[in-house]
Formats: sequence, C-alpha cells, structure tokens
Amino acid sequence: MSWRPSVQPLALTLGEPAGIGPDIALLAWLHRDTARLPPFLLLADPVFVAERARRLDLAVPLATVAPGETASAFRRALPVVDLGLPITAAPGQPDATSAPAALAAIDRAVALVAAGEAAAVVTNPIAKHVLYEAGFAHPGHTEYLAELSGRLFGAAPLPVMMLWSPTLAVVPVTVHIPLAAVPARLSTDLVVETGRIVARDLVGRFGLDRPRLAIAGLNPHAGEGGALGREDAEIVAPAVAALAADGIAARGPLPADTLFHDDARKTYDAALCMYHDQALIPIKTLAFHDAVNVTLGLPFVRTSPDHGTAFDIAGSGRADPSSLMAALRLAARLAGPRDTPAAAA
Repeated sequence: MSWRPSVQPLALTLGEPAGIGPDIALLAWLHRDTARLPPFLLLADPVFVAERARRLDLAVPLATVAPGETASAFRRALPVVDLGLPITAAPGQPDATSAPAALAAIDRAVALVAAGEAAAVVTNPIAKHVLYEAGFAHPGHTEYLAELSGRLFGAAPLPVMMLWSPTLAVVPVTVHIPLAAVPARLSTDLVVETGRIVARDLVGRFGLDRPRLAIAGLNPHAGEGGALGREDAEIVAPAVAALAADGIAARGPLPADTLFHDDARKTYDAALCMYHDQALIPIKTLAFHDAVNVTLGLPFVRTSPDHGTAFDIAGSGRADPSSLMAALRLAARLAGPRDTPAAAA
C-alpha cells in the first residue's frame, strides 16, 4: 500500500505539562530527520516549552506560528501555536495551570482539524486524576474526543480504542471500568458495534481489503462450554455470529490465553478483547516502545503514545520518544490519501 503525506501538519497536544509530554515533543522534533517524521505543530505555551528545553539542555529552537506557517518553520524550528494560557507546572508537580492547558490543547487540536488547518490530532498523555480535580467529567481522552466530535462535526460517535503496532493490534470492548463491572457492561450489541467500527476503519483508514477479527472470550477457556461462565455463549458468540452475517471475517469466542503467540497472531488483523487488561497486557509486553493508541470511529484521525505521563522521570532527560514518534508517523499515514488497497496493515 502506498501513502502520500497530507499537505496539512499534525496537531500535537502538550498533554499534562508536568509529565513527559513536553520532553518527548522536544525530542521528537530533534529526531525529525532520522525518524522521518511528518511536520507537526505543538499546542502549548512557548515560554513554558522553552524553559523545559533549557532544563533538558536540548538545543531546540522554537517558532511561535499560526497553523499555516508550520511547514515552512518545521525544518528550522519546533512550531508552537500559542494557547494563550501561561503554564507554570514543574516536572512531576502538576499545578492549577495543568488541567486548563491540557484541555485547551485538545480543544484547539480538534478545532484545527475541523477547520482544515491540521490533518490529524496526536495527543500527549494526560493525567486523568489532575483533570478530575478540576471538574473533568469524562473517563479519559477517548470519551472527551467523542464529545468534541459532537460539538464540531455534528455527531457524537461511539469511540473505540485500538492499540496498534506492527506486531499486534488489540481493541478492548470495555475500557476504563472496574473489572467487577465488566460482565454487567458487556452486551452483544456492544461487541457487534465495536466490531463493525473496527472493521470499517481497518478498511477505510488502514486500507485492508477484508480485515480478520479475532474475538476473545471473557472467561478462561472462553467459558469451557458454560462450566466457567455463561457470558461467552450468551453474549460473545451471538455477537460473532452477527458480525459474520454482516460479511465481516470474525472468529470467536476464542480463549485469550492462546490468542497472542506468534502463530496465532498470523491469523488475524485485530483482536477484540472483553476488558482493558486482556488487551493491553499482551501489546505492552510485545510492543511497548512502538505501540500507538488509535481512536477509531471518530470523524478525524487521532493517535497517541501508548504510555502515561511518567511524572517520575519528567524533566530528567530519561523519557523515550519512540512511541510518540510512532504515533506521529501513523497519524500521517492514516490521514493521508490512499492510492491502492492493501491486503495487510
């Protein structure tokens, strides 16, 4: 499959200012040539970013720009679009400026895409507990982006979180809820709708001809014929049948403990898992540094590094920008026009 880069830059959010988002944004720009990164702009406070660069002893020139000036500035400086909000948070120490800045960056990034001034949104990690203390009412980034979609694009979709890497792609059907709440939240309709969105975006965004979905069972051994729980027979199996009736290549419910070894991964393009850790443990084990969080079902492309704020190493120079660089490359690929279909991601 061949891809052509979008003419618009990517909109990169600062994330939690006290975390490693500023660090890896600076490092990504320094690696822009060797990592073959597309042009991106950083939504932030330029004074704050310059101070973090000084703290890290990184020779990163900054250019405060309008979005349309990103391409011309990117080769010589990190383009920063000023949010108009001073940020004072020290590394590892979120303060009263953290939540407003993090949310303003997300809002502006989506607005830029809606206005055609950016090709895609790439988000640095946020600290949900910091946002909650400031009155944030969403479980996380994904759900907030769905709300913004409703405001700016006219429809609030069901957002689906995919963790993608060249090694493995996984989708948790239920996401940020307690494990004890999963069986009650899980439904045949939810599995079916999630599977449809995944299949549609694997075709439309990733360019697969006929994506293959492996559907994990909820219980050990996919319920062992009902001996270890009825959810797989009564909820998951009917969902798999409905997806197959739609013409989607779906198999399951499959025992999760044999779903992620080398031979098994060759048989599918994405694995739908019934809860958060069933999906994230295998991909973070197999592809920690190059896995990317992709939100499916949105009217725009959004990717993110597959890690958190790492308060303990923020400002220390020890942050690894690999996942952010992978997120930038994937966002450019998914947002760019597709020339020809492909058989695999």
